[in-house]
Amino acid sequence: MDFLGLAGKRIVVTGVANKKSVAWFVHKGLREAGAEVIHVVRSEERRAQLAKALEPSPVHVCDVEHQDQIEALGARLREDHATIDGLVHSIAFANYARGVRPFDETARADFLQALDISCFSLVALTNALKPALAPRASIVSISISDTRLATESYGYMAPVKAALDSTIVFLAKSLSATSSVRVNAVKAGPLKTSASAGIPGYLDNYLFAEAATFRHAALTTEEVANAALFLLSERSSGINGQGLVVDAGMGFNFFDREIVRRFNRADGAT
Repeated sequence: MDFLGLAGKRIVVTGVANKKSVAWFVHKGLREAGAEVIHVVRSEERRAQLAKALEPSPVHVCDVEHQDQIEALGARLREDHATIDGLVHSIAFANYARGVRPFDETARADFLQALDISCFSLVALTNALKPALAPRASIVSISISDTRLATESYGYMAPVKAALDSTIVFLAKSLSATSSVRVNAVKAGPLKTSASAGIPGYLDNYLFAEAATFRHAALTTEEVANAALFLLSERSSGINGQGLVVDAGMGFNFFDREIVRRFNRADGAT
């Protein structure tokens, strides 16, 4: 039984970087479900690296910092495909070349670039694809489990992701005026991906998150992708404008007995 009903659906997936990324596992799940996948990557170099692994799916190039490339992508996809049933927005970038600085020292250019790539790109891509979106299409973005935790190693990206979470609601409302297109986010806990590996100090947070889940085992990238597949499907038809937290219980478990004991032992408390 095709529980998710994704067979034959045409889904645009952005942001595959390698076989560790969320977008890769979304691609894998969609292919297994019988969906048609159309990929969008940020550069010709990335397309050359991934083309063989993503076959037979077409791979388009679009650097979302450039509006003309977004418009060209939209025109090409509208020309090649009469209908698009879904969009997966798995794009984020922050410039950590100077390392993680105190938040008040965030450079204007870095913050605005991260906001443009990680948040506004969802608006721009949605608008470019809008004429081709099926009346009940589903748009899914990848966010983080909690944007109000002052996670120092994540720098200014939590406020950027907070803007993304708000954007989800406003997009869902805007599109509802003329269609039944849904917009949601998967709010993922810390993951072991190549992108996260580039964040200074991230490993320590990842190991803490692993200990803090209810099951004391790390969240997997495939679990996040599976949640995205659910939101892409008609099985989630009653969910719109939401952020689905997928963190294996981490956000509720910071006072886990064993974590508290470890802290007290490390601190020399009795």
